[in-house]
Amino acid sequence: MGPRVKPGVTAQIFPSPRASSCETRGPIFSVPEETTTKMQRETRRLILLLLPAGIFFSAFFLIPMAELFLIGGTGKEGWAAYASIITNRNYFNSLLATLGVAVLTTIVTLIISGISGVFLQRHKFPGNGTLVAMLTFPLAFPGVVIGFMVIMLAGRQGLIGTVSEALTGDKIVFAYSLAGLFMGYVYFSIPRTILTVMAAAEKLDPKLEEAARSLGASPFRVVVDVIIPGLKPAFISAGAICFATAVGAFGTAFTLAAKINVLPMVIYTEFTLSANIAMAAALSFVLGAVTWIVLALARTAAGGTVAAAG
Repeated sequence: MGPRVKPGVTAQIFPSPRASSCETRGPIFSVPEETTTKMQRETRRLILLLLPAGIFFSAFFLIPMAELFLIGGTGKEGWAAYASIITNRNYFNSLLATLGVAVLTTIVTLIISGISGVFLQRHKFPGNGTLVAMLTFPLAFPGVVIGFMVIMLAGRQGLIGTVSEALTGDKIVFAYSLAGLFMGYVYFSIPRTILTVMAAAEKLDPKLEEAARSLGASPFRVVVDVIIPGLKPAFISAGAICFATAVGAFGTAFTLAAKINVLPMVIYTEFTLSANIAMAAALSFVLGAVTWIVLALARTAAGGTVAAAG
């Protein structure tokens, strides 16, 4: 006989262990078909939107860099050509000179542009817009024009040489050296850097500086503890672009290339005068890789605000 059920008590039927195990074998939840279709449409849409960028990136970066890398190993030295930039004294010295000028250009440009950009953004006066336009005007100049301007300023017939000869009897000429190249790079880098700093300075909250002053912070501490940290992403981004430009710039160096031994000029010499295409390709690949690494590190430090490029 089966179990008796007392009057007024509802019988509870418990599922058998076999039924429970069968029920738990299925999925915990199921995605509606409509949601799945929508996700597929979004995926296809995203692929279509990224397809032009992928084609452009492959055509103008991946394929040329791969071809450049392969050509670099086809010379007499083979794949050892990539180590020549360290083992060969001429190549290594040109690399050090290139990186040294680029680092110094970046530091000086950031100092000048940082001070000028914050001042011009926060102090509006008659002629402010004209001054900003004059400071950013070199953006329209190619590297050859910048080099020619350096020659007119610090060349053999330049203004600095004429004035120094009149005052001291000695003509100061440095346009055809790394000092002249450094001057040209700084002049070329200030416009884009100052625009970046001005855009970042506009977003700084003045209340933070007022709070620091109310707590007794000196003007120096306000700059160090409030303004510079607030502008740090802009400094990193602009500094990375400035460094990359100084490393790979050719027009200015070509115009002043009397005594300048930087890597772009060495690559040009290997390619045109020595017809050493493999070595030129290897040096170009190494130069591009170094620049890309610096940009990638800067992008990470700035929180993804720098576009890494080769």
